[in-house]
Amino acid sequence: MRRISDTLRGFTLIELVTAMVLTGILAAAAAVFLRVPIAGYFDLARRAALTDIADLAVRRFSRDVQTALPNSVRVAGACTGLTPCFLEYLEVRTGGRYRVEPSGGAMLCPAGAAPGYNDALTIGSADTCFRSLGPIPDLLTIATGAAGGDFLTIYNLGPGFAGADAYASGGATGGNKSRILARSAPGGNEDRLDFQNLAFPLASPDSRFHVVSGPVTYICDPVAQTLTRQWGYAIAAAQGTPPAGGNNALLATGVTECSFAYAPNAVAQRNGVVSVRLQLTQTDPAGTPERVTLFSQVHVSNVP
Repeated sequence: MRRISDTLRGFTLIELVTAMVLTGILAAAAAVFLRVPIAGYFDLARRAALTDIADLAVRRFSRDVQTALPNSVRVAGACTGLTPCFLEYLEVRTGGRYRVEPSGGAMLCPAGAAPGYNDALTIGSADTCFRSLGPIPDLLTIATGAAGGDFLTIYNLGPGFAGADAYASGGATGGNKSRILARSAPGGNEDRLDFQNLAFPLASPDSRFHVVSGPVTYICDPVAQTLTRQWGYAIAAAQGTPPAGGNNALLATGVTECSFAYAPNAVAQRNGVVSVRLQLTQTDPAGTPERVTLFSQVHVSNVP
């Protein structure tokens, strides 16, 4: 017959110490073998997060720059990678082709005006309205009004071309741009735009017009380690570094190096290439910096 004390006997001290030693050895071995893959996982996750941030910022930048008014992209700042860099352009809301010959209808601009005002855009003489050839895309998005209306621009060639530089007259009507005062209701084969009285000096060879909502600036600042988009400020002849006023949105942080470059085609002048280089840095728990660098080039149309 077995005694109760035999069945209830526990570990001896030697057995307990042996178990603790073996457990410690197994834990140390597991830590050694698991440390590398775990660290690798966190490194990979950190690099993926940096790449996603940089890729999203570059994609937004690329999409925006493709809406630039022909010959309106300009870059300021040293743009050496370690100093602030600024890229500005005039954002096109929509566009189309204007009438160069009157339709023969009863429309006059303005109503009741003397002969010479009609539904065609008169180049070289004061005019206040025209009809488009075909409907204007996104017509209802055009902002109107003498104070905050969008701008009508004709044949923009950029700085150095008198009467063909949308920046030259600042935020006022003049040169090759005029504030849009009214637009027709959509639905017809042709749309009407009314604008402040202006004599556009140069005609577009393809009778093109663009509706500009205003300037946009991308600010890359490695000192503050930020990439920012700024908009809603006034057009100015001199590029602001940064512009005054408007709204801004932070697109990326941790920006330690960046640069913008713009290279118009030296032969045809009908297109250009905008380049952006962006480096993002994040420090791991051990204090080691992790860097991701993206480089992208964007084609912009310069056909006015």
